[in-house]
Amino acid sequence: MANGLLALVPELVEVLLFGIGTVLLSGVGIYAERFALSMVEGGQLGLGAWAAVMGAVAFGFAYLLATDQFRPRVAELLGSDA
Repeated sequence: MANGLLALVPELVEVLLFGIGTVLLSGVGIYAERFALSMVEGGQLGLGAWAAVMGAVAFGFAYLLATDQFRPRVAELLGSDA
């Protein structure tokens, strides 16, 4: 029984890291979008546009990490076919 639990530890750590990475990238995206909005409101359109693109890139990476890595590994750990 201990061997079975020990075999799950690396997989659980991977799932945890992918989940944390998704949350952190989403947070970076939110921060970048808020920064972009404040720059546009302050009259700096170029910097605001650049920050908006960077926020969108962060959201894109968060989405890809969640759908390509996190969700399939959670489904595999739970034993479902999702």
